[in-house]
Amino acid sequence: MPALLAAVEARLVALAAGHGPLLGAHAGHTIAAGGKRLRPLLVILAAGPRAADRPALIASAAAVELIHSATLVHDDVLDSASLRRGVPTVWAQGGRARAVATGDLLFSRAFAEITAVGSLEAVQALSRATSALAEGELLQRQDAWNPAVALDRYLLRCELKTARLFEASCQLGALAARGPAAEVEGLAAFGRGIGVAFQLLDDVIDVAGPAALTGKHRGTDLLDGTVTLPLILARERDPALAAVDLRAITTPEQAESLCDRIAATGVLEEARAQALEMVHAATAQLAPLALDDGQREALSLVASSVADRRA
Repeated sequence: MPALLAAVEARLVALAAGHGPLLGAHAGHTIAAGGKRLRPLLVILAAGPRAADRPALIASAAAVELIHSATLVHDDVLDSASLRRGVPTVWAQGGRARAVATGDLLFSRAFAEITAVGSLEAVQALSRATSALAEGELLQRQDAWNPAVALDRYLLRCELKTARLFEASCQLGALAARGPAAEVEGLAAFGRGIGVAFQLLDDVIDVAGPAALTGKHRGTDLLDGTVTLPLILARERDPALAAVDLRAITTPEQAESLCDRIAATGVLEEARAQALEMVHAATAQLAPLALDDGQREALSLVASSVADRRA
């Protein structure tokens, strides 16, 4: 597995470098910023030891990471975010036009990669996930600044914006291994479940911090007008929070103060418990599948790492 991940990393670097000095530099900057590479890891683990076509597996893993990187670049444009993982964003370095073009480049390279795999099912899986990302972003923009967002609506956003790409990652791996339909579906459900949990915990971390671990100020979502699970739960315990005018939160200091009020209600552990339940339910999807023992254990470890996230 380390060799496959290294090959994916090398492929990502090569793809970024192959588009001229300007866009290539920005794309390379985005990829070099790193991250956990969780989605490529899921592709590889979902494929397991039966994936005989190594180039196709590497291309699939690279494609999902390129999609993820593209969404981050575009999110930073929409949020006017100056930092991502503690380093300056493409938007901060090159402006809106270059950042949009960089994101578009990463999207286009992702689909070139997945097309080269030669599987219509793989192309469709990535296409569905990408469409869901766009739909989720539109929902989030519609819900901006509204502290009365319903829990079901929030969870739908989590599924669309985050979980569907986790789902596609597992689908692509299972397809690369040419697994039976039931296995593809079961692994997809596993990915979708841990993807929702991942987003829930990401939103908890945005409130809990600290910046030294996350690379950004607490309350970044609140500054953007994005209502997430901690505020949804906290407004039930502290009705005054339901009346907060999010448009009045305009500085990092104000956002951190609101984070303190949310945390004081005790909802952060409740939110983490909900995410943990989702991880357990997702892991249960693996039980009936005829997976290699090492593969099953590795996927379970990934699920555990999602549940244990603190940054």
